[in-house]
Amino acid sequence: MTELSDKELATMRAKLDAREAELGAQVRSVNEEAEEAPSRSPPENVGDIGDQGEELIRGAVRHAEMERDQMELRQIADARERMDHGTYGTCVDCGADIPLARLEVLPFSNRCISCQEKYETAHPGGVRIPPAL
Repeated sequence: MTELSDKELATMRAKLDAREAELGAQVRSVNEEAEEAPSRSPPENVGDIGDQGEELIRGAVRHAEMERDQMELRQIADARERMDHGTYGTCVDCGADIPLARLEVLPFSNRCISCQEKYETAHPGGVRIPPAL
C-alpha cells in the first residue's frame, strides 16, 4: 500500500480547506437570504399560478442545493478524520489505494473507482461521483 507523502497530504488538506470555505460561504449566504426573505404565502406575493409554481420550484432547488452542500461538508470532515487516523487515500470498502489523480479532483473520496461504482449501483439516486476520476 502506497502512503501519500507529507507534501501530498498537505496539498489535499489545503484543497479540503478551500472547498470547505467555499461551501461555508454558500450555506451562510442561503441562510442569510432565507432570514431576510419575508414570510410570505404564494397567493399574496406571487402573481399567477405559474409564478407560484416557479417560486415553489426555486425553493425546492435551493433546499436540494443546501442539502448537497451540507453532505459535502460532512464528507470533508470525514476526509480530515481519515487524515488524522492515517487512513486517508485508502478505500473504505476494499482497502486499496485511491489514485492520487482521483483525490486531486475529489479530495474527500473515500472509495476507489471500482468500489464507488459498486456503491452507486447498490444505492441508486445517491450522489454520483464520475467514475473516471
